[in-house]
Amino acid sequence: MRRTFLTVAAAVSTSKFVLALALLACCKSVVAQSCPPAEFSRERLLKLREQQFNLDDSQKANELAMALLPCLASEDPQLRDAIAYEAIATWARGKQLAASTARDMLAKLLPQIAQDYPEGPGFTKPFSALVLAEIARMDRIEPFLDDAGRKAFVAAAASYVGSVDDYRGYDEAVGWRHGVAHGADLLMQLALNPRVDAEGLRAILDAVAIQVSPARTHFYIYGESARLARPIVFAARRQLLSASDWQSWLARITAASPLTSWDDAFSSQTGLAKRHNTQAFLTAVFTMLRDEPDAQKVLREPLVHALSQVP
Repeated sequence: MRRTFLTVAAAVSTSKFVLALALLACCKSVVAQSCPPAEFSRERLLKLREQQFNLDDSQKANELAMALLPCLASEDPQLRDAIAYEAIATWARGKQLAASTARDMLAKLLPQIAQDYPEGPGFTKPFSALVLAEIARMDRIEPFLDDAGRKAFVAAAASYVGSVDDYRGYDEAVGWRHGVAHGADLLMQLALNPRVDAEGLRAILDAVAIQVSPARTHFYIYGESARLARPIVFAARRQLLSASDWQSWLARITAASPLTSWDDAFSSQTGLAKRHNTQAFLTAVFTMLRDEPDAQKVLREPLVHALSQVP
């Protein structure tokens, strides 16, 4: 039921694309199997971070970016977040990563967010999604994917976000997991891409709808609602969907189900969580909308109505 809103066609297309990438990834000897990489100690990587990941050799930066991918699964927050993610993001935003490296990363990371992992540390998928957001940003600014590849990317990202059921956030010992927020960051970059069409935006909206209020009893407390709001506002900015499209989508968000009515929200933890999460999301969208005149044209009126539906 969690993927009800995703189209069958997208799912089939994605599965074929991910399978192809998985086969390709198996053949990429450049991808290291250890963290930290054999030629870079933890101390050396931390020193490189102090130097803002400045590498004069662009080829070395590309090789190290690939070699750091296994660190996205590390339980060490320094290796995972402060080094692997920050390094890749720095090189991607500094235009040091080649398109070929970005494609290699897609080949490695898309299968990772598609896999079902048993309950465990839970870092691989959310941090793979966070790096994929940087790859999506690269393609948005300087396109390197063709239309078919980009559509498959959108479908895979939407499928991942719709499937997240690990809602752990911050842990003082091991840092962040934040699967919903990281997935929302990926959807945001895709929603901003002018080459993502209305069909792609609908897939993004459907994925967000699943996570506005999780099926299990869970109160968002780590800013997830605000992160989920971003791809929605940026999708509205594109003005590819009509006000009636938005009205229908928001009606799904504000539906009381599985409660009989919103009046029942005050008599159970499940109801209170649903109310809390739905209100937080709608309020975050409304707040962001104030600075987005293009998005206001199609979203403001349906959103005001939606806010009135949740007590």
